Amino acid sequence: MTTTSRAALEGIRVIDMSRVFAAPVGAQILGDLGADVIKVERPLIGDDGRGYGFSWVPGKGGIETRQSSFFTVSNRNKRSITLNHARPEGQEVLRDLVKTADVLIENYKVGDLKRFGLDYESLKAINPRLIYCSVTGFGQTGPMAALPGYDGLFQATGGMMAVTGVPEGQPGAGPLKTGPSLVDFMTGHNTALAVMGALMHRNATGEGQYIDIALLDSSVAMVSHIMQDYLISGNAPPRLGNGGNGGGPADLIHCADGIIYLTAGTDEHWRRLTVVMKQPELNEDPRFDTNLKRGKTNRAELMDIINTWSRGFSAADMQAMLDEAGIPAARYNELADVWEDPQVQHRQLRATTPHAFAESGSVDLIASPLAKMSASPATIRLAPPMLGEHTDAILAEIGYDEERVKALRDAQVI
Repeated sequence: MTTTSRAALEGIRVIDMSRVFAAPVGAQILGDLGADVIKVERPLIGDDGRGYGFSWVPGKGGIETRQSSFFTVSNRNKRSITLNHARPEGQEVLRDLVKTADVLIENYKVGDLKRFGLDYESLKAINPRLIYCSVTGFGQTGPMAALPGYDGLFQATGGMMAVTGVPEGQPGAGPLKTGPSLVDFMTGHNTALAVMGALMHRNATGEGQYIDIALLDSSVAMVSHIMQDYLISGNAPPRLGNGGNGGGPADLIHCADGIIYLTAGTDEHWRRLTVVMKQPELNEDPRFDTNLKRGKTNRAELMDIINTWSRGFSAADMQAMLDEAGIPAARYNELADVWEDPQVQHRQLRATTPHAFAESGSVDLIASPLAKMSASPATIRLAPPMLGEHTDAILAEIGYDEERVKALRDAQVI
C-alpha cells in the first residue's frame, strides 16, 4: 500500500539482533510501521533463518540470495549489517549504533550477551532511553530459563496440542501441531506490542526499560478461551478436530466437488440451517435442541446428517444457499486457491515488492494486516535484505569513514 502519510514509528531506530522467526517477526512489524530496523547478522553466516524452510528466492544472474521462506516472511523493511559482536571492535560498533537507537531486540540465550558487555544494564549506561527486549523460550529466570526453545516444544508444553487434533474415538485420534509456527508468530506480535507500549511509556516519562518476552508465556495465553474454560470448570475440554469451540454445528462439510466450513453455532443459525436443509424437524429434535448437544454431546451424529445432505450439492451452490440464508460459511481453500479468492484480491494481500537481487526483479510478500490504518498504515518499503547489504551505508551514518570501514572488513569484524 502506497501512502504519503507519516508512518507511526517514523524516526524510531531498532537494532534487531534476533534470528530465525519469533523475534524477527516482532522487529518486522515495527519496520512495517515505519521504524528504521537495522538487522545485525554474523559475517558470512547471517541469520540462521536464512537456511530454514523449503523454498528460497531465486537470485538474478545466479546470485545466491540465501532468502528462505522463513527469512523472507519475517525480514522485510530491514537493513542488514554484518558484525562480529564477539570481537572488541564489533562490540564498539554495536555500542555506537546503540547510541543512535531507540530499541534493541535480541534472542540469544539467557546471559549470553552479558559476556560481551552488550546486556541491558551495560547498554543502558550509554543510552538511558533504550528499550531493550529479550525474547527467549522460557524467559530470563526460572528452572528452565537456560533451555533452548522452538515453536513445536511450546505447542506441546503450553496446551495447544492438548486441544488440537483428531477427537478421541476416531481413527488417528491424538494431539497435533498446527501447520504454521503459531507460537513463534504470536510471540513476534507480543514482542512488537510490548515495544510499542514501552515507547508510549518513554514518551510520557523519558525512561527506557527492559522487556522479557517468552515463547512459553505466549503459548499458554494462545489457548485463550479454551484454557479459561479449564480454569473455570477444572475440566479439560476434549479435542474437537475441525469442530468449533463455541457451539455447533461448526465443522467442515463435504460437497460434491469441494469442502466448506460451516459455523451455525447460535440457535438462530441452527434453525435457519434446518430450513435450508428442508429438515425443520431437526430444530426440535431432542438430540440437537441445545448448543451443548449440537456442539459436543451429539456432534458426530449431527455432522453425519449434515454431510449426507451436503454431498448432494456443489460447493458453489452450497455457499450461495448458506449466504442467502445468512448462515456463516466459507469455502475451504488450498494455498493456491487463497490467492484467487476475490476478497483476498480486493484486500491486496499479495504484495509484490521490488527486489534488486531477485531473478524476477521482485518478490511476492504477504501484506501486513495493519495496512488499512487510515492515517499511519503499515507499508512495505524494502524487500528482505541480502546479507550485509547495507553495512557500509549504516556505518557511514554513525560517522565511520571509508578507511575505518575497510579496516573492519579486512579484520573480518564486518
